[in-house]
Amino acid sequence: MRRDLDALASREHDLVVVGGGIYGAAAAWDAAQRGLTVALVEREDFGAGVSSNSLKTIHGGLRYLQKADLARMRESIRERRALMRIASAIVRPLPFLVPTYGHGLAGREALTVALALNDLISHDRNHGLPVSHHIPRGRILSRHDVLGRLPGVLARGLSGGGLWTDAQVGSSERLGVAFVHAAVEAGAAVANHVEALGFLKLAGRVAGIRARDTAAGGDLVVRARIVLNAAGPGVDALLAEGGIRRPPAPLLKAWNLVFARSPGAPLAVGARSEGRFLFLVPWRDRTMVGTAYAPAGTPSDQAVAAFRDEAIRAFPWARLEDAPLALVHEGLVPGHGGPSGLSTRPRIHDHESEDGVAGLVSVQGVKYTTARAVAEKAIDLVLRRLARPGATCRTAVTPLPRARPLEGPLETRTVEAVREEMAVTLSDAVLRRLDLGTAGRPLEADLETVARTMARHLGWDAAREAAERAALAKRFPPA
Repeated sequence: MRRDLDALASREHDLVVVGGGIYGAAAAWDAAQRGLTVALVEREDFGAGVSSNSLKTIHGGLRYLQKADLARMRESIRERRALMRIASAIVRPLPFLVPTYGHGLAGREALTVALALNDLISHDRNHGLPVSHHIPRGRILSRHDVLGRLPGVLARGLSGGGLWTDAQVGSSERLGVAFVHAAVEAGAAVANHVEALGFLKLAGRVAGIRARDTAAGGDLVVRARIVLNAAGPGVDALLAEGGIRRPPAPLLKAWNLVFARSPGAPLAVGARSEGRFLFLVPWRDRTMVGTAYAPAGTPSDQAVAAFRDEAIRAFPWARLEDAPLALVHEGLVPGHGGPSGLSTRPRIHDHESEDGVAGLVSVQGVKYTTARAVAEKAIDLVLRRLARPGATCRTAVTPLPRARPLEGPLETRTVEAVREEMAVTLSDAVLRRLDLGTAGRPLEADLETVARTMARHLGWDAAREAAERAALAKRFPPA
């Protein structure tokens, strides 16, 4: 996986994908695997945007039972199974527990029905999976069982709890990079730190993109028969550059908190807080809590402080009040229906039929779990527009060999990240290749090894190395 801008600019591709988050990476792999010539560009680093703001959970859609949305539930179940099949080294089952109090929709009786329906609807949930990754049936726990599993949980009014199993991705960063690797191995030309500035137009249709190399400087043109705009929060801004004016989707800020404390229980726990559900998730001897949402203009410091207080109240048994914040995940996600409403459905736009602009498709996703399936639908549309129907998507069953941590001494892994995985900045390596900074600030000795190794292989002088370290430091709460 090499950063070769000549490979991007030297030919016309069938498709250029703008945006290297999980949606763009999955689309590039799918398209290349189906025989298209593909280019993929990402303004920052692969998975550096919304895809990095993840609670690391892969949900089977149990919550969709509340609105009887069985189609979305089935899709989530299929995609949970697909990710555990193609990335079994880092996507594994994770039990979830919700203590029950009282009656009604949040009570033991309603959860009993929900878990029974979930088992029925997900009857094929283990098809094709190794035994180690099988999802067991959900069950209702007694009050005594819940107290045994969660020492310190509020006992007053506790009637029991619901236990079911979803999945967790050990490293969403490595999973995203694995999708990009797979695209390259299928023939795609990819580059991070390449910003799409606007569209190239020819004979009244979109014929590629104008772009800038933000790492080394200089502009380039990437020609393609179709452009897939998968720029996440930047989708509407890029459309505006191309003269497509439509009401922009409102954006919300989303936060997940990583506390420097083990939760003391090997399962995720749900709790109702201020009219919504929060989940506490065990991850790498850390406790993650998510997710909070607010309008995009909300000051982050105030919102994070308020969310931390809310998490402490929601999970008093976890003793988070004296646990420092190791990391704050923050990203922009699509909103819907007002300043605080979260969009729940992905959108795929065929701009030829909707806006009279041929050669352009946009996709905006809302859920990490179903990114692969949404990408498949987007590539189905691209193939129809290219008059290339018939090629079957195989990304749901094709293993991702790179969906695993890098191995070996840290210096060796750093060299591999630079030479084989397109790590251009210190943040690329520490946060998204080596998994050193995804649970909090890395050890100074490890940071020193990575920075010095990258400086030697990329020709950084002392000033550049210092700037890279300063940029990375901004990603972590003050020590």
